[in-house]
Amino acid sequence: MKTTGPGERHVASLSALRVIAMASGLVAMSSALVGQQFVQETSTRFPNPNPAEYTNQLTIGDIDNDGDLDIMFANGGGFMTPGTPEMVRIFINNGAGFFTDESEDRAGGHGGHTGLHRGVELGDVENDGDLDMILAQDFNRLPNLLINDGNGFFSVQGDVRLPALTLSSSRAQFGDIDNDGDLDFYIDNGGTTNRFGCAQNRIYVNDGNGFFTDGTLTHHPIANTCEPMDVIFGDIDNDFDIDVRTASTAANGSRLYRNNGAGVFTTVAGVPADEGTYSYDFGDIDGDGDLDLLGANGGPGTVEILLINNGLGIYSNGSSQLLSNPAIDDNDSKFFDYDNDGDMDLIIAALGGTSERILNNNGSGTFSLTSGVITPQTDSSLDAKVADLTGDGKLDIVTGQGESGISFQNRIYINYGPADTQPPTIIATEQHPKADNAIGPYVIRALILDDMTSDRNFFDKGIFLNYTVNGGSVQQAPMRHSGGQVYRGALPGQPSPSTIEYWVTAKDFNNNLGTGPTRSFTVQADCSGVNNCSDHGACVGSDTCSCDAGWAGADCSIATAPIPAVSDWGMAVIGLIILLGGTLAFGRPWPTAPMSPVIARER
Repeated sequence: MKTTGPGERHVASLSALRVIAMASGLVAMSSALVGQQFVQETSTRFPNPNPAEYTNQLTIGDIDNDGDLDIMFANGGGFMTPGTPEMVRIFINNGAGFFTDESEDRAGGHGGHTGLHRGVELGDVENDGDLDMILAQDFNRLPNLLINDGNGFFSVQGDVRLPALTLSSSRAQFGDIDNDGDLDFYIDNGGTTNRFGCAQNRIYVNDGNGFFTDGTLTHHPIANTCEPMDVIFGDIDNDFDIDVRTASTAANGSRLYRNNGAGVFTTVAGVPADEGTYSYDFGDIDGDGDLDLLGANGGPGTVEILLINNGLGIYSNGSSQLLSNPAIDDNDSKFFDYDNDGDMDLIIAALGGTSERILNNNGSGTFSLTSGVITPQTDSSLDAKVADLTGDGKLDIVTGQGESGISFQNRIYINYGPADTQPPTIIATEQHPKADNAIGPYVIRALILDDMTSDRNFFDKGIFLNYTVNGGSVQQAPMRHSGGQVYRGALPGQPSPSTIEYWVTAKDFNNNLGTGPTRSFTVQADCSGVNNCSDHGACVGSDTCSCDAGWAGADCSIATAPIPAVSDWGMAVIGLIILLGGTLAFGRPWPTAPMSPVIARER
């Protein structure tokens, strides 16, 4: 019988884990001394026995809000035909990079959640401060949505929160496509048999409470794509909205879609052709502030394809900058700065017959193969992620295994190289225009990059929109991840007139702090519309109220002096005098000239 509460962790004692950590560290240090920076420590850090399951993708995130990063694996076999449904695995981190398998308790309870899962991703769909989970399934099945209770325990709610539409999907990605402050998602689709068919990709739109409707017809080009393998968001033209890149194994089947800012996507023409692409990864390889692209297996003859962004979201083929680019069945890649020199290096995950490869960036976007940096391991990697899993400020590596072979072992490689000292870079901060109302909110977005990439950009310990009002004390509003490198914050309304200064700060997982430039805007009530100035004043110019006597405030809605009340007796006397139309008490006649008409003030 389970005796712990539903939100409690099931981990070994801290003292025992420290002993294991010290022993593992001694072994790893001996390897690092001979030049190996990434040391495979699967047998001591992952659960034993490590489930031998067909993993298609993995994702990393702090699902229980305890300050360390946990791992989720999307499992379920079958390449062309359905295999055996398998459990979504949830590995919980103890804070030092040692993991326990808590899948049965956390993934829906009652023995866990099984399926034919190709993709898994995390995002906060209800804006309640925790990470929920989307699962993409192949073989014409329903995707599923798991809702987090705040402690890392999930309930399966796809049947009530998602459209009842079966798909053959490889990936689903969260992103705020329409800048309304909640996460929508994009999911690819191969049709009614498997992911190797042709069908319409879908966009599901969030109502703000984590319930989704199919918005494909109004948000996406209506056209089938074939053999979909991957989806990733990124702002390709630095206009503060998220665009979409899809990957396909069909000849020239990948697509790039540009967002118009309102969540409506159009196809970008002229992107260099690819073929056989299993995944794409965005990253700024040359330090110019825009997103370039690496397509695993996307070049001719199963080499990689590298696409260089000109800053406007127009790409050219830069594959010649990959000085080592062998024809190997590669399935995934991630950019990361493994040597802490300020540029984005590259790891490539290979399927069968060869180890993962790490390529070093020369600082200008040209990559060469490094040898002896990672423990050589021949396996079947379908996915790779980088993250600081041990809390020492260094980016470790996790790979997911499947497809080739029968005994799959997901692996973890611990980094014994330099710690991250590079702060995040605030590439751009949106300039807010003059606000014509004091109600707010005032939405501001920023583009932020760090020394690693994932489907959710980089792992952070706080991104904030800092601001002052009329030179007062510094206040903060949190910024949420919108997708790609885009973050969104909202400032509360301020009285008119006000001057607001604001700037973005971003702290990465090793507490390196990046600070953006200071910008400002003014709040000045616009009174030029109907019923402004509260009918107690007139507009001066286009945005200032000149208030009538006895009224004040930006919109003349505040009474400054009480209007004298007239008693019923007084009203009766006045009425009698008017009716008589006659003579005042002292015998003088009442004026008989007509009263001037009341002239309505123009507004």
